[in-house]
Amino acid sequence: MTFKGTVAVEEAVISPDTAWLLEESQQILTPGNSGKQAIEAHKARLLDIHGSRLDTMNAEGVEYMLLSLTSPGCQGIPDQKLAEKTATEFNDWLAGEVSKNPSRFGGLAAISMHDPSQAASELERAVKKLGFYGGIVNDYQLTGPDGLEKVYYDTAFYDPFWKMVQDLDVPVYFHPRYPSAKELQTESSVYGSRMHLLGAGVQFHLDLSFHVYAMCSSGVFDRFPGLKIVVGHLGENIPFNLWRACHWYNKPSKKVARPSQHDYKYYFQHNVFITTSGNFSTPGLKFCVEEIGADRCLFSIDTPYDQIQEAQEWWRSVDIEAETKEMIARRNAIKVFKLPLQA
Repeated sequence: MTFKGTVAVEEAVISPDTAWLLEESQQILTPGNSGKQAIEAHKARLLDIHGSRLDTMNAEGVEYMLLSLTSPGCQGIPDQKLAEKTATEFNDWLAGEVSKNPSRFGGLAAISMHDPSQAASELERAVKKLGFYGGIVNDYQLTGPDGLEKVYYDTAFYDPFWKMVQDLDVPVYFHPRYPSAKELQTESSVYGSRMHLLGAGVQFHLDLSFHVYAMCSSGVFDRFPGLKIVVGHLGENIPFNLWRACHWYNKPSKKVARPSQHDYKYYFQHNVFITTSGNFSTPGLKFCVEEIGADRCLFSIDTPYDQIQEAQEWWRSVDIEAETKEMIARRNAIKVFKLPLQA
């Protein structure tokens, strides 16, 4: 089937061998027996690729999906060997699934971020041998003997990985994640007594926006100016704060050192792309187009956490100029990810 529908780039799946990753976060949200039932239902939605997912894509006009391992992915695995093994095996499985219908599906590589050199090698393998179009990381990497150490990717330690990303000329998608059960039980957790704040409504954008701000201000993009990252949910709300963030970052009276050569908005206009995944706000999208440019904005759904039908109904209602809408719906994704679709 060939048609010019939308291209969605943040669409989650899970393999039979990685379904165990669902248990922790689902039990946090829905404890007890009802949580077990919720896990099975959610697992079925994530495992479905070629059935109801594809049927709904056809019915609603989604031309193509980039599939990736659902959060927390390998970032929720503190054990390095297990995280690396999980990434490799999942990527092999996903490549097999994509090969069943490559005109409709592509893959983003799961990556363990314990060792930047190993992460670089796995991404290179996934891109060059498996035919993937980039990678995905789910915020910080949990590590350490107690599984509570958080590692962020804005330091020089990760330069070998970012050099590979730049050399491959593929994007890395920055995706949010739930804290682990262990993290929530620590005295320092701000969410322990505020469980209602967990998840996509509040905690996701609060936590991941910190990581993205850190990436933009650390000098990573100065060392690797060709580096591309993609941030969902209308950029985790960062575009709406760019004026104030840059206003203070650029103040001559600011006392702390500024590690990066440019301010946040510069990197959002040169290195960062955002998507509409799970944030179907027409005024919000229009603001982002004005603030960072239409060429930085990509359509996405966030399947199965948000529904294909709801996303497509919203997209059909978006009242922006036709050329701009076509760019966001598909052409930007084809260019950024170098997808095998006709632009």
